[in-house]
Amino acid sequence: MAEHNVVVLGAGVVGLTTALVLSRRPGFQVTVIAKHMPGDYDVEYASPWAGANYFPLSVTGPDAGRWNKETYPELVRLARELPEAGIHFQDAVVCYREKDVGTPAAAFLTEDAWFKESVPDLRELPVSELPPGVDSAIRFTSVCMNTALYLPWLVSQCLKNGVVLRRDAVAHVCDATKLHHSRRPAELVLNCTGLLASRLGGVEDRTVFPVRGQTVLVRNDPGGVMYTTSGTDDGDDELLYIMQRAAGGGTILGGSYQKNNWDPQPDPHLAARIMARAVALCPALTRGRGVEALDVVRHGVGLRPYRAGGIRLERETIGGVEVVHNYGHGGYGYQSSYGCAYAAVRLVEEALRGPRSKL
Repeated sequence: MAEHNVVVLGAGVVGLTTALVLSRRPGFQVTVIAKHMPGDYDVEYASPWAGANYFPLSVTGPDAGRWNKETYPELVRLARELPEAGIHFQDAVVCYREKDVGTPAAAFLTEDAWFKESVPDLRELPVSELPPGVDSAIRFTSVCMNTALYLPWLVSQCLKNGVVLRRDAVAHVCDATKLHHSRRPAELVLNCTGLLASRLGGVEDRTVFPVRGQTVLVRNDPGGVMYTTSGTDDGDDELLYIMQRAAGGGTILGGSYQKNNWDPQPDPHLAARIMARAVALCPALTRGRGVEALDVVRHGVGLRPYRAGGIRLERETIGGVEVVHNYGHGGYGYQSSYGCAYAAVRLVEEALRGPRSKL
């Protein structure tokens, strides 16, 4: 079988997962080219800053729910069978307040059919189990990833399959064809550049924009439960979530949802509100000793790569180069990563091996 040279642009969770899935298919030589790699902490490189978990987040587009749903079984498999991937199971509680209806924060959450069909044990909490100030809540088993372990694990699996990773900044999508490790032109480019798709030559997608997320990483243990709420009393662009990363990765407290805000510096006032909200919802974090007992590892800011029309997952020819786009995942890159990778790889195979067909 003839081998096809493919370049993947981007080494966030979407780019690495797509490269990994493609590398498992016979007949492809894959090179990953990226400005940022696992181990980097840069505000425009969203993946290290993510929680990351599997939650009922609102999605845009007719296929996005399916891509999320198709991802969950693989995350479950990794949590069960490969502890070195840095994923573990956690009970999750989503809290709803009637006063949040119609706010941006409430719109961030959903209980669409795709999610109800994904997790097997979703149930409504009885009134006796509701936290103070909460009108209703659901509980289910989810997963949480230690991004500091999971991203390098993805790299290791790619390397094991012969993928070559190179650090480089590409100005135009067509330039990537010249960077394949074989020193022969790539036949196709997978564009997984996230937020940078807004500036990548040949793409320059003006519908891509950042949604700033600020978090606090602490050493405290919330007691084996992840929480999020439908809103806060501190503004429409502030969120409340608590998630404990696997394998000693600490607990992420969040957060914010600030559209078109590129500020890379943590806001100390916002950080104080994040910590106060987390301790109020989950006193177990500090064993009832208040905010002062939080043991802070670091403050973080990441820019979620949103796109007005939702995820862009399609083929395009740019300057004679076959391109498959896979970007615009917003705040659900991890939980849609495998579903999107499967779809992207089908498009690659159609482009290089056969006629286009509908997903």
